[in-house]
Amino acid sequence: MGSAQSAAEAANSVHSYDAVVIGAGVSGMYQLHRLRELGMSALVLEAGSGVGGTWYWNRYPGARFDSESYTYGYSWSEELLAEWDWTERFSSQPENLKYLEFVADKFELRRDMRFDSRVTTAHYDRAANCWEVETDDGFRTRSTFLITALGPLSIPVLPKIDGIEDFAGPSFHTSNWPKEEIDFTGKRVAVIGTGATAVQLIPEVAKTAGRLSIFQRNPNWCAPLHNGPIDQAEMDDIKTRYQEIFETCNDTFAGFAHVPDRRKALEVSAEEREELWERLWGEPGFGIWMANFRDVLVNEEANALMTEFAATKIRDRIDDPVLAEKLIPTNHGFGTRRVPMETNYYEVYNQPHVELVDLNETPIEAVTENGIRTSDQEREFDYIIYATGFDAVTGGFDRIDVRGIDGVRLRDVWAAGPRTYLGLQIAGFPNMFTLVGPNNAATFCNMPRCIEQNVDWVTEFLRYLQEHGLTRAEATEEAMDAWGEHVVTSGDRMLFTKVNSWFTGVNTNIEGHDERRFLLYAAGLPVYREKADEVTANRYEGFVLS
Repeated sequence: MGSAQSAAEAANSVHSYDAVVIGAGVSGMYQLHRLRELGMSALVLEAGSGVGGTWYWNRYPGARFDSESYTYGYSWSEELLAEWDWTERFSSQPENLKYLEFVADKFELRRDMRFDSRVTTAHYDRAANCWEVETDDGFRTRSTFLITALGPLSIPVLPKIDGIEDFAGPSFHTSNWPKEEIDFTGKRVAVIGTGATAVQLIPEVAKTAGRLSIFQRNPNWCAPLHNGPIDQAEMDDIKTRYQEIFETCNDTFAGFAHVPDRRKALEVSAEEREELWERLWGEPGFGIWMANFRDVLVNEEANALMTEFAATKIRDRIDDPVLAEKLIPTNHGFGTRRVPMETNYYEVYNQPHVELVDLNETPIEAVTENGIRTSDQEREFDYIIYATGFDAVTGGFDRIDVRGIDGVRLRDVWAAGPRTYLGLQIAGFPNMFTLVGPNNAATFCNMPRCIEQNVDWVTEFLRYLQEHGLTRAEATEEAMDAWGEHVVTSGDRMLFTKVNSWFTGVNTNIEGHDERRFLLYAAGLPVYREKADEVTANRYEGFVLS
């Protein structure tokens, strides 16, 4: 639709649909498929030139799943499960994008999508009970329902450093990686940041760069990914077990295929602790985070023991003991922030052409025409790469002028932190559903497992409205207050609500984001599903329907 739409037509006409979806990533694609099942007319508006969301934008070398590929794909089509073969245990970005393009082709999703269409405004018209949406090229729509599928990590953030625009060479955020391949052979490269993205990127850049300087403010606890190929025999076996695999995911806290150990670290012997930790450390994926003893993420003493185990593992891989200590976090325990999964990350620092620049010792003063000046020297670079994270969870909403009843702005309603009901709706914004919204289980999850729950729940709600001749649904203030209290209460026991991270909305590079405001949902997927199903069973208790 994007290429066929003329500028004149865009400026002079308003297109009407039953539902408009913002975003053509994993959730937007599936939501479109389900809207069609309801017989609804629908349009997906996508800022990029193709489908894929996260896997369209994040093209940096090393980008890949850190949940097992076969747990990440869609579960809702037997045909799709039978036809698609994953080639790696943790699939890379090119294959992930190819998969989502395959899904788009198979279900002809693109015919109801408009690309290169960044949404700028979304205003609710109370008299007409519809949402009016406009994109950056003047394309306008009206729809009864508005469904946001923005993604929790979709708005990149650059650091507050003087002179960023002064650098004469190529520089970019990892999520805006150029589509053409970059040859770093012999080049002087700077990477700013050591979070999950940087941990994937740095080993790849180090393979060819002439000099690699890594600028670190805070190290993270990283664990080995242990990726490997999936041969045809294993893939054939996986296909026979898909139902069992997805059932396991849906029963675990965060939707991963890693079942927590029901014992407590403080109630077993030191030998038993070491045995489990060594086994999990040597296994693929998030097991060391998600299949650990059940007190490691809620009890400080248990967490301290796990933290020291991880610190020892890092020290064992770094030749220089002074450098090793700089790569070991001291401001948070293991697993209390998102755990980056790595492949040969720590070994990179043993290579002579790689240096770690500790910004606690020598902070960046400015980016210059030729490179980066820290308090002790200026380094010249051919490339500067910003692996500096995202305006998490609420960032996508803040970039759109969303106005509800009486023109109230969503960003004003959320000024002190987001408030939602089920992470899916907001009082004062009728008929707007927020897939993977703030305080939704999907914000801390093996994403597609929670996305499918979100989309299926919204779809059944829309079906209920259809069957009962209803056209308007709005969460109540009381329901939002009760949900907010549940979110806070369930989060209080978790150690990750006690540290600064994107989980808690802290980002010193964003104005007003220097205080904690818990953005996720910490009671887990099974509890969330149970709460959402209770709302359904009680005929959408907490909503005003008309």
